[in-house]
Amino acid sequence: METNRRKFISTAITGGMAAVLPLSSDGQAAPFTGSETIRDNYTELDKILKQPVFKKELFSSPVIIETLELLRYKNSFLCRVRSKDGAEGISVGHSGQLKSLYPVFTNLVQPFFIGKDARDLDLLLEKIYIYNLNFRFSGTALGVPLATVEFAILDMMGRIAQKSIGQLIGTIHHPEVAVYQATEYREKSVEESMELIKRDVLEYNAQALKIKVGGLMFMKNDIYAVGPAGRTETIIPLVRKTFGDQMILYADSNGFYSVEEAIRVGKLLEEYRFQFFEEPVPFDWYEETKQVADALTIPVAGGEQEYSLHGFRWLIANDGIQIVQPDFFYFGGMIRSMKVALMAKALGKKCTPHMSGGDLGFLYMMHLVSALPNAMQYHEFKGLKTDVVFECKTSPLKSVNGVVKVPTGSGSGVDIDPEFISKHRVV
Repeated sequence: METNRRKFISTAITGGMAAVLPLSSDGQAAPFTGSETIRDNYTELDKILKQPVFKKELFSSPVIIETLELLRYKNSFLCRVRSKDGAEGISVGHSGQLKSLYPVFTNLVQPFFIGKDARDLDLLLEKIYIYNLNFRFSGTALGVPLATVEFAILDMMGRIAQKSIGQLIGTIHHPEVAVYQATEYREKSVEESMELIKRDVLEYNAQALKIKVGGLMFMKNDIYAVGPAGRTETIIPLVRKTFGDQMILYADSNGFYSVEEAIRVGKLLEEYRFQFFEEPVPFDWYEETKQVADALTIPVAGGEQEYSLHGFRWLIANDGIQIVQPDFFYFGGMIRSMKVALMAKALGKKCTPHMSGGDLGFLYMMHLVSALPNAMQYHEFKGLKTDVVFECKTSPLKSVNGVVKVPTGSGSGVDIDPEFISKHRVV
């Protein structure tokens, strides 16, 4: 595997001590007490965080946002943005989340963007977190509405510039995206799980597969629970035996384990040649995540639930994770996710975005991956099923031998059916 966690510490990039350390109460840089390597890591990562992602230079004149609407039809949500010059963009929201979070959109996100210049998207995505004390909603509550807005703005700006979303936030490295089949069946018996996993792999001819280990959070009697007895120990070798040595395998415990149990399971994953271990302990246990990573040779992945650029900064600088997985919906969009990927790249780490779904989540995942300079070989995929009616002229949006072509049209590259849009009403 390209990712070799033993090399991560040694790939720290040296740099100056400029203006990147936490400030003390008198406004001076606080003394740094960690190792020189970690200090240099922070220096390099802070340089990256200061660099814009969105290509403002593609636009010679302001693009002032005149209207921003959230549209709803039953549990389907669309976001429509229009500029004063009449340009328009549209995105498909994460219906599973917005049915609860739409008041955050209308009360805290929508008003902020009205009248702003869309060319300043990087800066706007920073300022929104302090607008109206929005940082109190950090996480999915703010991230999903914000991502929905960002996708619509990127669609509009891409149509103006006649560029794909990927071209607005980077260079196209991956015109096609190889996907891994993500499966969810940990609450079922091993026998039933295996039948469903085989069905999913066959449907999309997947060349890579992720399984769940441990239990669901609600299965815990206490924080140190070990999961359904024997299930993990049975399914790990069985999956390898069933799909053979050629199948790329990953495992996700969704933060279920204690450090000791995570290390025990991680060593079993190593024995059966799995290629990453996702969220071995609760996502905000930074020190404990690093303890697991230090004890294993299998790369530790994480980031699905992480909501802070500063949190990713710590995990990357301290080698707590070797593969970053920002969820582009939960984390507030592609630009923030790209910043995480670029921090990871600076220290020799890979990125494979987490995809929580979201109706056209597979489309936004592909645009983000298309521009990742440090993308892994395979990326999360949960199928192409959606109730959204749309047309894509530049890609069949089908998985062929586990590979999907990224749309090359302007913006998102898809046109939502006008009749489908007309069913929706402004929230």
